[in-house]
Amino acid sequence: MFATSDRTPLPRNFFDRPVLAVAPDLLGRLLARTTPEGPITLRITEVEAYDGPNDPGSHAYRGRTPRNEVMFGPPGHVYVYFTYGMWHCMNLVCGPEGRASAVLLRAGEVIEGADLARKRRLSARHDRELAKGPARLATALGVDRALDGTDACTAGDTPLNMLTGSAVPSDQVRNGPRTGVSGDGAVHPWRYWVADDPTVSPYRAHVPRRRPS
Repeated sequence: MFATSDRTPLPRNFFDRPVLAVAPDLLGRLLARTTPEGPITLRITEVEAYDGPNDPGSHAYRGRTPRNEVMFGPPGHVYVYFTYGMWHCMNLVCGPEGRASAVLLRAGEVIEGADLARKRRLSARHDRELAKGPARLATALGVDRALDGTDACTAGDTPLNMLTGSAVPSDQVRNGPRTGVSGDGAVHPWRYWVADDPTVSPYRAHVPRRRPS
């Protein structure tokens, strides 16, 4: 298990940068989740960048909608979306306000509150699987659409806080294509992960969904 004592909140200007600068810099940072049942802390080990109008894979590629409103800022807020009719996924908004970009949190290591995460992730065979994948991560942390728009840069008793943690050295960061992205966006190597970390999810290329015959 990885441990770190740096609980300094990440400032908003950390997120007020281009998404391709923020994404790899989030590796090793801590996400603190406060719930009525207790706290959970996650060390981020895998992310994906989505660059709004420049990115066919982004929810904001075709402009602002009620669903993606939070992606347009301010930076440092949480964008939560519901997918496949059953799963939530969590993103952190970055870049200047008014220009949509965000980083999807794909995987992490639960370093505190594993007992609570296990209750939410009963199918996990090992603790390294508790947050191994974006839907599993959101489930382990108890994140849903009710937290869409939450400010993760506000110190104090709030549901989600991003903390400094310990940044991963650049020689331990890997990157490659994003998981499950199709079309022109599939070529972007904007998935970043910690090399050889067991909590990182496996890469899967996009597979077109077939309609029933």
